[in-house]
Amino acid sequence: MPFTVATWNINSVRLRASLVERLLREEAPDVLCLQECKCPIEKLPLEIFHALGYLHVVARGQKGYNGVAILSRLPIQDVGEQDFATLGHARHVAARLENGVTIHNFYVPAGGDIPDRELNVKFGQKLDYLTGMRDWFHAERPEKAILVGDLNIAPREDDVWSHKQLLKIVSHTPVEVEHLADVQDSGNWVDITRQDIPSGQLYSWWSYRAADWDAADKGRRLDHIWATQDIANAGHSSRILRPVRGWDQPSDHAPVFASFDL
Repeated sequence: MPFTVATWNINSVRLRASLVERLLREEAPDVLCLQECKCPIEKLPLEIFHALGYLHVVARGQKGYNGVAILSRLPIQDVGEQDFATLGHARHVAARLENGVTIHNFYVPAGGDIPDRELNVKFGQKLDYLTGMRDWFHAERPEKAILVGDLNIAPREDDVWSHKQLLKIVSHTPVEVEHLADVQDSGNWVDITRQDIPSGQLYSWWSYRAADWDAADKGRRLDHIWATQDIANAGHSSRILRPVRGWDQPSDHAPVFASFDL
């Protein structure tokens, strides 16, 4: 069963419901995973999704911040969530397709501005969250699984606009990259985006602070699609929809897509 998965940090699904609707109409992924929905489950604009054929929704929400949702045209089963680092945040939810593939949708903590856990509680929470992910996947040994989301780390030198200038900036520091690599190793995850696009600068996020984000092009690849090794070879057609960052009142993230023949 071939299917396409997309992941997008929407930065308020209610504020940008029309953008989600546009993406679903124009690109029609079979599964769309959203992060930073910023609303409780009962406030999700489900009528918009249902009208477009996305009748299956698995979500976890909070008022005003965090929140993750999986929208699907294919039947899915809710298979729970994990509260890594016991933060009490809606940052993970998982669903299983009828073909047995489990999709994990993550919103990893951003980590604040100072890359020092002694000076910045949020940075420590981020590292602890990643450690929790590592330990869980090491224990669970996932198979036939896809992991997507805003992982808030750009791991490779060509995942940022300037490796040298961002080495001490949260999202690209060596300690974060090491923690993310540990998560990847613990679950035998394969970075599908980089499997398909192995070289070259690649970004999925551009700051709101830039007067002209497109011209400045100081981006980072914070949004990811991974798959376990047993199905990684079925992944293909990876792409990042950069033009979406230029839509009216956009999220600062662009959607990331991949297809799987399973």
